[in-house]
Amino acid sequence: MERVIYLDHASTTPTDPQVVEAMLPWFSEKFGNPSTVYSLGLTSAEAVQHARETIASLIGAEPEEVFFTSGGTESDNWAILGTADAHQSKGRHLVTSAIEHHAVLESMEFLEKRGYEVTRVPVDGNGLVDPEEVRRALRPDTILVSIMHANNEVGTIEPIEEIGKITKEAGVLFHVDAVQTAGKLPLDVDQLGCDLLSMSAHKFYGPKGVGLLYLRKRARVTPFFHGGGQERGRRAGTHNVPGIVGMAKALELAHERMAEDAARESALRDRLWNGLREKIEAIHLNGDLARRLPNNLSIRVDGVEGESMILMLDMEGICVSSGSACTTGSLDPSHVLLAMGIPAEQAHGSLRMTLGRSTTAEDIDKFIQVFPPIVARLREMSPIWCANCICKKGS
Repeated sequence: MERVIYLDHASTTPTDPQVVEAMLPWFSEKFGNPSTVYSLGLTSAEAVQHARETIASLIGAEPEEVFFTSGGTESDNWAILGTADAHQSKGRHLVTSAIEHHAVLESMEFLEKRGYEVTRVPVDGNGLVDPEEVRRALRPDTILVSIMHANNEVGTIEPIEEIGKITKEAGVLFHVDAVQTAGKLPLDVDQLGCDLLSMSAHKFYGPKGVGLLYLRKRARVTPFFHGGGQERGRRAGTHNVPGIVGMAKALELAHERMAEDAARESALRDRLWNGLREKIEAIHLNGDLARRLPNNLSIRVDGVEGESMILMLDMEGICVSSGSACTTGSLDPSHVLLAMGIPAEQAHGSLRMTLGRSTTAEDIDKFIQVFPPIVARLREMSPIWCANCICKKGS
C-alpha cells in the first residue's frame, strides 16, 4: 500500500509512540479511580498530580491553576460561559475577534441570546487583530476578552502579549485559545498576560479527548460540569488518567523538540509555497507569511473549489483540508477569509496544508508535482475560470 501523505496536522496529529507507551499501564495495570482513598486509586491520583505539575512548569503556571478537560472545545466553552456567569453582576459585555474558532464564536452567540453583548473586533487582510481595536472595544461593563493565539485556518499569530497588557490595565479577564500553538510555540501565561488559556492534547501528538483550561488564581469562573468534587470542585467527572498522563508526556516531548520541528517544518512549508506559486497562476497566500505558525500554509486558487481539490488530492493519497476540521464539509465560505476581506467566490477556493513530524521533502515534492495538474483539470471544468479567461482576454 502506498504511503499516505498527511498534511492536515492542524486537524489532529498521530499519537507519539512514546506517549502511547506512557499511557498503556493506566488502562489496565494501574486502572484505579483517582478519587478513591485506597492505594490503587492513590497511585492514579499521584499520576494526575505529576502530570499537572509537569504541564504547569511548561507554561509558567502553578499546578493548582491547571484544570483538566475533555479538550479544546470544552475549555473554550467553560472559559467563556463560566466567566460570563460568575461576573454578570459586574457586566454583561464580552470582546472577541471575527476569526475565532467556532467553539468561541458559538459560545458568544449563546450568551447573546441570553442578553449579553458581544463586540467582535475586525482583522486586517492578513488575519491580524489590532490591539488598539481591542482597547477601543473595552467598556466599563466588559468582563472578558477572548482572542486566539494563532488562527487555526490561516496560521496568523496574534499579538497576544500587547493585548494582555491592555486587558490587565483595564482590569478585564483575558482568555487565550492556544489550541493551535501549544507544542508549537513557547507558552508562558505570565508573558502572554492571560488569565485563562485553552489547550487540546491531540494537536501536539497526544491522545484525543483530553485538554486543559488554565485558570489564574484571580479568575473567578462558575463550574461547567456538576456532580462530583474532582478538579478541586470546579470540574466534575472521573479523571481520564491515561489521557492526562499522555497529554503531559506529549507536551514535554513537544517542548524538547520545538525548535527543531519549527525550523524543519517552516523550511518545508516555504519549499511548498515557492514550488506551487512557480507552477500555478492566480494562486494566493492566506495570512501573513512571516507572522505565521511554522507548519501552516493556507492558499486559495482562483476558479477552483476547495472541496474538489481535497477530493482529487485524496485520490492521490494526500490529506489536506479547506479550513478548520470542524467546518470542512460546510458549503458556506470560511468566516475567517470573509473577515479578512476576501470575496466569497475566492474564499471557496481555499486549501490548508499543515505539516508535521512525518512530513518529508519527498512528500512536498510529490505535492508540487501532482497538484498543478489537478488545478488545471478542475479549471477546465470551471465556468468561473473560463469566464475569467474570457474577461482577461477581452479587456
